[in-house]
Amino acid sequence: MTRSIKELEEARRALEAPLYADVAGSDIAVSFEFFPPKSEKMEAQLWDAVTTLEPLAPRFVSVTYGAGGSTRERTHATVARIQRDTSMAAAAHLTCVEATREEIDQVAEEYWTAGVRHIVALRGDMPTAGAAFAPHPGGYENAAALVEGLRKLHPFEISVAAYPECHPDSADKATDLDNLKRKLDAGATRAITQFFHEPDTFFRYRDAVAAAGITAEIVPGIMPIANFASVKRMSAMCGTDVPAWMGRLFEGLDDKPAARQLVSATIAAELSRKLYAGGVNQLHFYTLNRAELAYAICHLLGVRGSVESKDIAA
Repeated sequence: MTRSIKELEEARRALEAPLYADVAGSDIAVSFEFFPPKSEKMEAQLWDAVTTLEPLAPRFVSVTYGAGGSTRERTHATVARIQRDTSMAAAAHLTCVEATREEIDQVAEEYWTAGVRHIVALRGDMPTAGAAFAPHPGGYENAAALVEGLRKLHPFEISVAAYPECHPDSADKATDLDNLKRKLDAGATRAITQFFHEPDTFFRYRDAVAAAGITAEIVPGIMPIANFASVKRMSAMCGTDVPAWMGRLFEGLDDKPAARQLVSATIAAELSRKLYAGGVNQLHFYTLNRAELAYAICHLLGVRGSVESKDIAA
């Protein structure tokens, strides 16, 4: 891979400078993902995270959509509230599962009416864990078809998913890249990757994407590790490699949450720093509705508060 003089200089600084001392953050743009809360306690935690991260002026914040559309109403309520009550642009996840095209189009129309202009268009997972995806009769058959359908409704900004280590349902990496290209050719604006744990995983994928003739923005998704056992389970489900060194760093921390959080922030910040050294200046954080780790990582990268949060009514 040929790197620019700027990237080589940044790589040199990453090796030689004091920890994060010269990362100004002025050319780093971030975005955050939340999930809709299931209880009053979880709702309070979510809005605490929202108000904590809002001053970092993210490009957008997205809200997930449960398997089979199981969180449809809660997702809509959360997205609409972020759009209405904060300074941030809200992006709504939307999937193809368990709904007709007319039903999905109606959801998209409701988002447009609520002022939401950004959709994260996904194929989605079946309600039964581990079940093979099956298109709903009369529904969108895949994410590319969903993107095409959304484009016919309104000029949405559309993000789609990308898989640096290949989607588990794809026959091989070439097939997976072909699917990504179809989604982007259908009208998607950018792709956000599944989380990964080492920078070279993203760099190899970026090279493969470029070799496939894809020029759209590919944003790396970063998962700060709040619970190592949970991340191992999620990684196994989506085919993401967990390096042995990571397990060693979390050994003995099961009953030490504060120390675990410090280790987690350090790992994710180092990953982000190396991505930046390789020319990446757009980062998407999977927050799991907790602000502390994402905020600390952004702070280390030089991304600092620039706007005042609105008061959000309880």
